Amino acid sequence: MFGKTCLLPQAGLLLESLAGLAQLQCPLLATGPQSCHAPNPDSLNSCCYNTPGGQLLLTQFWDTAPSTGPADSWTLHGLWPDNCDGSYEQYCAPEREFTNITAVLAQGAPCTLNYMQTYWKDYQGNDESFWEHEFNKHGTCISTLDPKCYRRHQPGDEVVDYFVRAVQLFKTLPSYAWLKQAGIVPSNTQTYTRADIQAALKKHHGHDVIINCNKKKELNELWYHYNAFGSVVNGRFVPVDPVGSPSTCPETGIKYLPKYDTSVPPPSTTTTTTTASPTTTAAPAPTGTVALSGKGYLYASTGTPASAAGFLISGGKWYATGGTPATYTATPNPDGLTFTLNSSKGNCAIQDAADSSLLCSADVVTGSSFGWNGQALTYGGSPAFFADSVPQGQTQATVYAVEKAVGVTFSWSPR
Repeated sequence: MFGKTCLLPQAGLLLESLAGLAQLQCPLLATGPQSCHAPNPDSLNSCCYNTPGGQLLLTQFWDTAPSTGPADSWTLHGLWPDNCDGSYEQYCAPEREFTNITAVLAQGAPCTLNYMQTYWKDYQGNDESFWEHEFNKHGTCISTLDPKCYRRHQPGDEVVDYFVRAVQLFKTLPSYAWLKQAGIVPSNTQTYTRADIQAALKKHHGHDVIINCNKKKELNELWYHYNAFGSVVNGRFVPVDPVGSPSTCPETGIKYLPKYDTSVPPPSTTTTTTTASPTTTAAPAPTGTVALSGKGYLYASTGTPASAAGFLISGGKWYATGGTPATYTATPNPDGLTFTLNSSKGNCAIQDAADSSLLCSADVVTGSSFGWNGQALTYGGSPAFFADSVPQGQTQATVYAVEKAVGVTFSWSPR
């Protein structure tokens, strides 16, 4: 692995010594053909020429529900190797997939990891899972990152090179600043045209950018396309016009919403010291309450008076530092007072009486019934949940419905 020194060269790029620079089979200065331009790519060394994924996409997110990353910056989505005809491969080498991206980067590229913890965020609060997904789905399909391309390959070299290179490229694409220069800024009232957004970005990138929106016409993603000379590790990226999927934004009426919108006050929270029932069958909600319905986020509060302390992520764990909350779906039960919860991981349930921990998983066949007392989530009629300790840093705390060292309540914020 390479050293941990961060250098700041001209143009303000973050540059950590790439793992493969001293060990690549390819020359440091790429002189071969540009990817997607060789008449017979099969005859070339795939360690020095990206094939078949020769068109490389640096993709960015603008997340507002929930918000992620700085309010004045887009965030990284990934670095994708698309084929030169617009198609793409995925999960190309299961044997080369990683489940410890954070640990690999902490050892090999701590400065890049630190940057990613601000600018490469998962909207559900699980950055590690997001990073694993990006490398395993896309990074394993970049031919020049194959372990065989390293003379003295060490496990994780390709992971370091993938993320360092993606961060370097991202830092050359300040989308927020480019749009702002053209008078395109986040707003709850103003809308923009696709042509104006395209013109603002093309002025700097030199080529068209794929501009994507969600079903509500809200701007949420940008794809910058490149070809490359040589390896992704030490080659040269060349901006090019997109090949493949077109922009999904309409021609007019595009919304560019602000992050961390404070126009809507945050939900109120309350704390109680009542001990929850250890049984797995929830009692009916108090008279007069109404079951929650639809999508939302579960924010944690501790202490008296109550203070914000993070949120639940998709597996049902409590996370308190940075990140973003998971989206939960509340489905009312026939009684109209209680409801079930599920996340992207699956149904949510309080486990058997011996454990009484909260778990959201595809393995949960039948979810538990929860209630809402007008201020906080309840189980067994009580709003009190517990954990062994308040999570710190990257730790995730298991939530229990039986008394532990720390009490916590969860408020619902509709999405």
